Amino acid sequence: MPKLERYAGSLLLAIALIYSAYQVGVFDLPRLARGVYNLGDLLTDVLPPNPSIVPEALMALVETVQMALVGTFIGFLVSIPFSTLGLRTVFPPTVTTPVRVILGAIRTIPALFWAVIFVIAVGLGPLAGTLALSVYTLGYLSKLYYEAFEAVDMEILDTLRCTGASRLSLIRFAIIPESMNTIISQLLFMFEYNIRSSAVLGFVGAGGVGFLMISYIERLQYRSLTTVVIMTLLIVVAIDAISSLVRRFSLPQLRRVPSRVLQRRR
Repeated sequence: MPKLERYAGSLLLAIALIYSAYQVGVFDLPRLARGVYNLGDLLTDVLPPNPSIVPEALMALVETVQMALVGTFIGFLVSIPFSTLGLRTVFPPTVTTPVRVILGAIRTIPALFWAVIFVIAVGLGPLAGTLALSVYTLGYLSKLYYEAFEAVDMEILDTLRCTGASRLSLIRFAIIPESMNTIISQLLFMFEYNIRSSAVLGFVGAGGVGFLMISYIERLQYRSLTTVVIMTLLIVVAIDAISSLVRRFSLPQLRRVPSRVLQRRR
């Protein structure tokens, strides 16, 4: 019987997959053939890249990195208290449930829509993009962090509780040090992600290299667009390499609970 149920589940999944592929047009071969032909025409329009716009693109990329850096930092600072308040191992459901609902609502709204909201609030430019990235970072880092915090060994927390340690002491001396590698690695990943995301936010006027991209698209300057895309790719690859080096050589080694906390009220 379990074998039959497994086959039935696989069959239903296959049917759903094939039906969905049909609905979205995967089996529309004439349309796919036209798409291949159109891509060939597009390649002749986007190549070779236009090197004359490199200085302009470089300034836009610097603005993009600044937006991602500041937005990630602000979101990170706010995410730490939010993620700790969402800890079910430390706080009661009356605290954790509302916090998690708020964070879930923040994550539900895409970064692009947050950019639209802040463009309306503060006007066009990099400030709107920076604020959008801050809120987006808050929503995702908070979830990643409280899940990592809850994975901390309960024996450590119970030992501290036996000494009379407060909730703040649990967070400061046990949960955060034990999760430090995760905190830093996820922060670096979020910074990389925000650089790619900020390129898209410019499409709605939130500054950065995306604003330059959309202007080239509107003016049909596809070779200039290719130059910007290549430069953005190089920046992302470089930052990814730097982040890997930071994770490898600079992760803190704060793994032990300070003895003074264990000795408190003993």
